[in-house]
Amino acid sequence: MPITPFIAIEGPIGVGKTSLANAISNEFGYYNLKEIVDENPFLNKFYTNITEWSFQTEMFFLCNRFKQLEDLNLNYINKNKPVVADYHILKNLIFAQRTLSEDHLKKYLKIYELLTKDMPLPNSVIYLTADLPTLLNRIDARGREFERNITSDYMIKLIEDYNKQITLFKEVNPDVEVITFDCSKLDFVKNKDDLNYILSTIENTLRTRGTI
Repeated sequence: MPITPFIAIEGPIGVGKTSLANAISNEFGYYNLKEIVDENPFLNKFYTNITEWSFQTEMFFLCNRFKQLEDLNLNYINKNKPVVADYHILKNLIFAQRTLSEDHLKKYLKIYELLTKDMPLPNSVIYLTADLPTLLNRIDARGREFERNITSDYMIKLIEDYNKQITLFKEVNPDVEVITFDCSKLDFVKNKDDLNYILSTIENTLRTRGTI
């Protein structure tokens, strides 16, 4: 019996995670789990003063993602309904390790471990990468007010953090398929051929692994 797909899409800010999740959901009929971003009341303050507001920001994200995945497990995973999510819970570690103080990070990791212990995990991960100019252009184009304070230096470090975390993730989770696409070369939002290439690659990979 095929394994029910649970796909998570990850990558730095502005790379196109939500757009691709929407496309996959529309193409394959998967339930689309979207992370809560705009509702975070601390984001504007966070990008203005990361040191002051990082713990509140990360705790909000962690608690909301925990609740989303808890509901997802009850209503979809346990009922063998395929899912695509525009985030993986591992992103919490990426941002927390970059922004939290040592004391706050220790507390955060204890809570993270407790909340994620029984959390449903994706059986496939799509990792979207892009260079700095591409990411900055896309962030600017979507015009989110709270993202206007994001600096190039912050984004450079974030790209490095994602690459390190994904490399570690593949080592620790060899049974989870990680499919990587370079979005500096692929614009699946504006180019239909690029989108079709990505969708066909995903479909072929899932079929080979027996998840469809």
